[in-house]
Amino acid sequence: MQTSSFFAPADQASSPVATPPAAATAAFSPLYRQIKGLILKSLQAGEWKPGEAIPSEIDLAARFRVSQGTVRKAIDELAAENLLVRRQGKGTFVATHSEQHVQYRFLKLVPDVGDASQEGPAEREIVDCRRQRASADVARSLALHTGDAVLQVRRVLSLAHEPTILEDIWLPGAPFKGLTAARLAAYDGPMYALFETEFGVRMVRAQEQIRAVQADAEQARLLHVTPGTALLSVERVAFTYDGKPMEMRRGLYRTDKHYYRNELQ
Repeated sequence: MQTSSFFAPADQASSPVATPPAAATAAFSPLYRQIKGLILKSLQAGEWKPGEAIPSEIDLAARFRVSQGTVRKAIDELAAENLLVRRQGKGTFVATHSEQHVQYRFLKLVPDVGDASQEGPAEREIVDCRRQRASADVARSLALHTGDAVLQVRRVLSLAHEPTILEDIWLPGAPFKGLTAARLAAYDGPMYALFETEFGVRMVRAQEQIRAVQADAEQARLLHVTPGTALLSVERVAFTYDGKPMEMRRGLYRTDKHYYRNELQ
């Protein structure tokens, strides 16, 4: 399993200032990690929306009764995980999938020649969008019960005007009530930006499984290849702030002109 995550370890820090109520836990946690957890809870609760500024370090230090340095270290980690964005002279903002550098964070297909910017944005075609009952594997991935309502979306992404990725996407039915093929087709930005702006669901990390497969007749037709063509299968489960799975996605990637690139840190 390959994990693409916004969460990463950081060095331990301490503060002489009195610890906040959240510090009363059985297992020791550095103070800045406790502050990070409190900020995450506020993000999860929607206290600050994607794209909005969070309070200053001074204000947060007063709120949590800790030093400004402790708050800064917590924010540094959240910024490194792409949950917050620092803007010189303006403050710190909640990251959003609408931002250019975040839009294709999960799309790791790179052209053999040139770079992705030369291809321009991916062209999207919604093939199908329907309500259905969750199969056992979809229910397991989304922490649902078999038979629960889900929304399945099938779409084709074309790069440089050539069908390159076939995706099947499953979403839990309740949080995405009202999502239709027409709504998806009409939205001009990335799908994750639509999820956060119109449904209040923000994907912050994902887990992926990658394997090689062969295209069946229907997959070959949609990707303009011959049946039996080797494809890269990428199965992803995306999670929100609280670790709740909110999307299962199976993508089939053509790699005759592209390769899959992941940066490990």
